[in-house]
Amino acid sequence: MAEKVKLPINPSIPSGEQTVWADISFLLDSACEGLRDGELIHGENFNLFAAMSALEIMDPKMDSGIVRRYYSVDEAIDSGAAPIPLSSDRTLDVQCVIDIMDHLLSCEATWHKGHSLAQTVFSCIYLLKPDRTTSHALLHSYCRVIRATCNLVVSVVSDARTNEEEDLFTMTYGLPLKGDGDEKCLSMLHAVEETIARQLRACKAPPSKRRVVEDMEPLQTNPDLEEEYCKALLCRIRFRKHFFHALTAMRRPQGRGLELARKHIASCLSELDSILKSSKFLCSNACGTCEDGLEDRTTASGCQPIGFDASLNCRLSAPTPPRAIKILSWIKGVEYFQKLLHDLDILCSYSLDPLLEGVLHFVIEFHKFQPDLVARAHLQVLLIHDGKLYGRDPVFTVISKAAALPEVLKDYEIQNEVLGQLGQLVINLLKILCTNAAWQRRKLGKILQDWRVSYMQLELGFKKEFREISSTLDENLCAKISKHILIWVEEQTYWIASRFLSLGFDLELYSPSEYCMVYWYMYVVFIRLAEKTHLKMLTSHETGKRKAKKKKDSLKDLARDYQIPPGVLLLQCHIYLAEALTMMLAALRNEHKVFTSLGPFNTELERFNQHFELLQKASIPDHMSFFSYEESTMNTRLSNPVMLNCFKDAQRIAKELRSSFSHDPEKMAELRRIEQVAEHNGVALNLICRNSSTASGDGEFWRSGSARDGVLGSPDGFRRVSIWVRSTWPTGMVKSSFDGDGDGEFFRDMKVRRDLGV
Repeated sequence: MAEKVKLPINPSIPSGEQTVWADISFLLDSACEGLRDGELIHGENFNLFAAMSALEIMDPKMDSGIVRRYYSVDEAIDSGAAPIPLSSDRTLDVQCVIDIMDHLLSCEATWHKGHSLAQTVFSCIYLLKPDRTTSHALLHSYCRVIRATCNLVVSVVSDARTNEEEDLFTMTYGLPLKGDGDEKCLSMLHAVEETIARQLRACKAPPSKRRVVEDMEPLQTNPDLEEEYCKALLCRIRFRKHFFHALTAMRRPQGRGLELARKHIASCLSELDSILKSSKFLCSNACGTCEDGLEDRTTASGCQPIGFDASLNCRLSAPTPPRAIKILSWIKGVEYFQKLLHDLDILCSYSLDPLLEGVLHFVIEFHKFQPDLVARAHLQVLLIHDGKLYGRDPVFTVISKAAALPEVLKDYEIQNEVLGQLGQLVINLLKILCTNAAWQRRKLGKILQDWRVSYMQLELGFKKEFREISSTLDENLCAKISKHILIWVEEQTYWIASRFLSLGFDLELYSPSEYCMVYWYMYVVFIRLAEKTHLKMLTSHETGKRKAKKKKDSLKDLARDYQIPPGVLLLQCHIYLAEALTMMLAALRNEHKVFTSLGPFNTELERFNQHFELLQKASIPDHMSFFSYEESTMNTRLSNPVMLNCFKDAQRIAKELRSSFSHDPEKMAELRRIEQVAEHNGVALNLICRNSSTASGDGEFWRSGSARDGVLGSPDGFRRVSIWVRSTWPTGMVKSSFDGDGDGEFFRDMKVRRDLGV
């Protein structure tokens, strides 16, 4: 029998009525010494599954109670962590309030970035006990508007359900997010603002008029600092007021409050500039030391704010992550809100285009600004409300306009039975496009199969439906309706596929050795997209023409009927570029071994399946596989004149399209990029061909730079890439980079650098 071990009682832990705490560390150490590898000591009720789900103790990263200062909010208050008033010195009291305001701004920006609400904004003890601040009007009104603003943000993100990207964002952990009287937060804040504004006017008043306002109580005791402190407080209070007004106005249905929101957003940006300007004064008059340029400070003054404890809620709220987080600095917090306001201003300036093509174009362009979660949530709430576009246009009406359906269809119930599922797919597509790039690409790949299945179901559904209503609808009209819808569904499916492929560049999912297959796949997808887009336009054109068309047309009208639309020609430019780049990369790989895979693991077939598995499952495009890619690229050579002709054709069409898009700045910029890409690639290709006979074939290839978003109507997957072909060529080194900015230079002496892509 094992020898009994006497356990010393730990006096630091008080005993209860029927419990005694003892230190068993010595017993555990003794037991561990007698254990061999793989052995385990456990009780009869031990369950391994339950143990895996249990909370770990004594680990600072997992034990929420090990790193703490206080056991409860009341204990923190009793210990003086959040005093009211903040200081008996009124000047110091004002400084502390400003520090709290600045730190809350940093906390709110950190929360918006996806961290826990309990560990950021509600690490402020004053927010946890709102009734304690009633005697301090300035702090009390500010805390109320903070809670109300957080509640608005949680509401809009929850309604948009974009919080799936950051699960922690909308969790409130039972915190007092809503308080009695919060609906009056603006009136309280306005009263405080008026008081401080009067005091500021009193400070600026000439000596002859100061007697009228000399009875007003100053904010603090130093008259020389009164004006600057008033300004510092006013810009922070007004920012909060206008920000709350902007969020409230943006929630109005059908975009009715967008114009008002823009005015408040402009005021917010102006107040943020004033907040930044106040930093110098606050830092110079801060109590204690203040280091200029300190990157980690969370207040303008550089002082540590009082009344905050991030570990307090970790102990009180079980779901709160125990891990410690780093609050954004004050400067980064201000910069975040500036960017958020600029993104919201772009949303408010949107014209609410009723056409689906315009909506998709705006969403893709908006994503180029890399909006954060809050801005994207507002975008989704604006687009989709009550199952309607902008809360006003039924989805069927949107689809009818997009597919150019005949007006007679609106009089029949076919829209509800056949197109209901398609309408839901359109809503889901808009919601997916409002998510971040990674989430968006994953979801787009999954819904491709839904669109393909929907196409087949619609085809069968139309046949059945038209048989039932053939007595009321002309047979030719039934065929037209089916043709319009099915062509549009196919076009939209290939547009989704092109967006899926282009997002892979943004997320850096493709390695340099895979660019050839990616451009090839984009080439075949672009061809299908251009075909379906052209077919849709022709179908719509025929429907409109036949209403007022005579039997005999002039040759001029006939030629106009067969003219290719500018949108299709723009797609054709990208087809030429994708084809030429695919051939160029394949030729360099075949002749100079530039793009061969260096990895010992995945074969080229496996990489092809990994990148395009979702497209292949949805048969996008039909009858295209890895062997199709391999067959089309294995014999490509640099001497093939098709490459150079493709670049020339792309450049020629881009120049011809200038007159068609002269009133569209975005399209004009895209045409300029296409011309630069085609021209630079042509020069580089000529140079490579001239010197290929003396090349050694030793090369390297890698990717650099930042990605560029695709463009609606011409989803360019071309991104910034760099090709370095090191050889014994007389010119030394050739560097070619795919760069949409077209800022390449040409050096004929020791180095040749050309821009090769968008």
